[in-house]
Amino acid sequence: MQTFLYKARGADGSSQAGEILAASEAEAVGQLRRRRLSVVSMRPKPRSIEIPFRRGASTKDLVVFTRQFATMISAGLPLVQSLDTLSVQQSKPKVAEKIRAVLREVQSGATLADAMRRQRDFFGDIYVSMIAAGEVGGVLDTILGRLADYLEDTARLKRKVRGAMVYPVTVFAFAIVAITVLLIFVIPTFAQFFIGAGVPLPMPTRIIIAMSDFMLAWWWAVAAGIGLSFWLLRVYYRTPDGRLSIDRRLLSVPILGAVLRKAAIARFSRTLGTLVESGVAILEGLEITARTAGNRVIEDAILASRVSIAGGDTISDPLRRSGVFPPMVTQMIHVGEHTGGLDAMLAKVADFYEDEVEAAVGALTSIIEPVMIVVLGAVVGGMVVAMYLPIFDLIQTVQ
Repeated sequence: MQTFLYKARGADGSSQAGEILAASEAEAVGQLRRRRLSVVSMRPKPRSIEIPFRRGASTKDLVVFTRQFATMISAGLPLVQSLDTLSVQQSKPKVAEKIRAVLREVQSGATLADAMRRQRDFFGDIYVSMIAAGEVGGVLDTILGRLADYLEDTARLKRKVRGAMVYPVTVFAFAIVAITVLLIFVIPTFAQFFIGAGVPLPMPTRIIIAMSDFMLAWWWAVAAGIGLSFWLLRVYYRTPDGRLSIDRRLLSVPILGAVLRKAAIARFSRTLGTLVESGVAILEGLEITARTAGNRVIEDAILASRVSIAGGDTISDPLRRSGVFPPMVTQMIHVGEHTGGLDAMLAKVADFYEDEVEAAVGALTSIIEPVMIVVLGAVVGGMVVAMYLPIFDLIQTVQ
């Protein structure tokens, strides 16, 4: 027996889609005809191995889908046929399921944007808004191409920002592991030796041994305290005041704050420019852009400017008054508004700040690398020296 995926029409003309179990395709068609259904298409259900880390859908999956979808639409393939083909060739069941859900909605008479809006967890607000504008303007293939470019640029920017944090986080993690191993396994051995030898211990050695005794007795409390601290910080960040406070402090951190600010401005410019170029209304575009800013301080500034613009103000003036955006950004937006080339100006701002993010990430890495090495060497080396001080005293006594 095999499972087949079918599309059929009822006697009243309604569309139906589903799965049916049969020994062959002919038998499956016969079963459907006995139900008074006219078969539109029939194909075996793809057999896939469910691998846990491949169940989810990533930005790369959405980019690949968008590129292929744009190619099919620009080649003149019907919308339903394009979606059907894309759902079949997907290797990830989660992605295929989303595409099939959109296909079913479209076959039922919904617009592509409305169908994707019901799968917003995969496509997102920006995607849906641009698809809606593309359908209204009859330029769906062009919009899909812009969407793929936008998604690739956004993913590239995220990789740059995350790359700035990988090295320090990795070094910090290794430092914690090294210090923990020394305190729990190495230092107790030295302590037993010193006690047996009756060696007087200097203050640094006593401090390190006291830290080791504390870790041995209360390691579970330390681990629970660290876990609880991270959990409380996460809960606090989910509150409006907590997110605003933490995001404001992150922007004020030396070097890192500059990276985050430039990344947020690049994301804002790229997103708003792409939406404006695609024909999305400026107020709707600002609302969507604010939700994707990635920082509450910048999000509030964008939403405040949206309120001013709804009251008849320009885009650049409220952004300039917010104090969040650099003068160059607001000036270029001002020029773009008055020349009718706002989307082009925003694209130039995005290109500039993406390059700035790359340069800032490089500077951050070059500064953090020696600092982390020095700090790690000082901490671990200090612990080792503290444990060897009594041995030096013992050698001098023997001599």
